[in-house]
Order: sequence, then structure tokens, then C-alpha cells
Amino acid sequence: MHITGHLASGPGFVPPSTTDFKLPSIFGHSDYATKPVVLVFFSVIVISLFFILASRKAAVVPSKLQFAGESIYSFVRKDLGQEIIGAGFLDYVPFLFTLFVFVLVNNLFGIIPLIQFPTMSHVSFPYVLAIFTFVIFHAVGIKRQGLVKYLKGIAFLPGVPKFAYILLTPIEIATYFLIRPVTLSLRLFANMFAGHLLLLVFIGGGNYMLHDTHLFMKILSPFSFGFGIVMTFFEFMVQCLQAYIITLLSALFIAGALVEEH
Repeated sequence: MHITGHLASGPGFVPPSTTDFKLPSIFGHSDYATKPVVLVFFSVIVISLFFILASRKAAVVPSKLQFAGESIYSFVRKDLGQEIIGAGFLDYVPFLFTLFVFVLVNNLFGIIPLIQFPTMSHVSFPYVLAIFTFVIFHAVGIKRQGLVKYLKGIAFLPGVPKFAYILLTPIEIATYFLIRPVTLSLRLFANMFAGHLLLLVFIGGGNYMLHDTHLFMKILSPFSFGFGIVMTFFEFMVQCLQAYIITLLSALFIAGALVEEH
């Protein structure tokens, strides 16, 4: 784990901060060779190899690897595709499946030994994912309804008194074109950032107390490490949940764009 909140140059414990997320370049001085960027490319390799191996020798009686791969796909296909989008869901399963697996793997990097950094704790990556969802669900709506009808459905809710449009129209436009993509990305980013920060606090604090000159602090250090282990299991659940949530919301947005009346 990337721990800087450990032994201070002066007295006292220096807690982790946002600076712990600003990692130097691994190769040279390029901003495109930092650990988060390398992890994104690494995740693509890991995901590709996993599903290639899982499907290479597909059999009626699946191997453990094949069963794992098929279970993930079936979960996304049924629970996040068919159940949410309904008719025509198969057109969007590839995107939802890719989104879910990509986010899950990059989140889990935060608790994997020797890696221990969640890629999505850098807000630029969730922003890009949100842009993909943003473009897709608007493109779906425009293709289904036509540009004018789609925009009219967003700006002017049916069954609403005309005087209410003065208030509702700006809110609806802001919701569809700004609030949705921003909240979609910030939800993922904030959870990964906060979770990793908590792990840094407990592990870094335990490391500090372990090396402290006072015996009492050394005695307390295992408790801090213990909380760090507990938080690691909790963070695992949050990482899986956030991958599910961003995929679920993307499916809901697509389903909403397919409905003629928003």
C-alpha cells in the first residue's frame, strides 16, 4: 500500500492526504506513465486474459474458470440488462458487461497486495466512464425518438401545467445533461477515494505506533492494523457494490431513454 502518513519528520503522526493520490511517473516524467494509468492498461490485459482462458475450452460441464466467467456474464445479462432495460436489452449487454468488469477490476486493485491502489480514486477515470454512458443513453434516445421529440420530452414533461415549465425545464435540462453524468462519476470516485484514505489512516497509523518510542503506542499498533484488516474486507464489499451501482444506473439511464415519455 502506498503509505506516506507514517513517521513524521517532526513530532506526531502525519495523516494521509490528497497528496498520497498524486503518484509520480513510473517511466520518465510523463503524466501518462503514472501508476493509475498503467493499472488501467494492466486491467485490460487481466480482463482479456481471464475471459479468453475462461471461454477457450468451453464445455457443457464447465470448468471452474468457465463457470466464473459465465456467472459474471449471466449476472450482468439478466440482472442488469434484461431486468432493467427489458425488450432489446441484448444490444446494450456488451457495454454494461464491459463497464461492470472494468470498474470491478480497477476497484479491486485497491486491496490486492503489491498493487493496492484503486484506479477509480482518480476522478478523471470515472469522468470518462460517465461520458461513455452519457453519450450512449442520449444516442439511444435520439435514435429511438428523433432529436426534436427526444429533447422536447426532456424539457417539457407531459401532464405538467405550462407555468411550471419555468421552473421544471431548466432543472430537467440540467439533470439530463449535467447532473446525471457528474453524479454518476463522483459517486464512484468519492467511494474509492474515501475507502483508500481510511485504509491509509489505519495502516499508516499502525506503522507509526509500531515504530514509536513509547511502549504504550507499540501495544496499540496491532489494534490499528486490525482495524485496517477489517476495513479491507469492508472496502471489498464497497468496491463490488460500486461496480454494480454504476452499471445499474447506466442501465436505468438507457432504459429511460428508450421510453418515449420521460
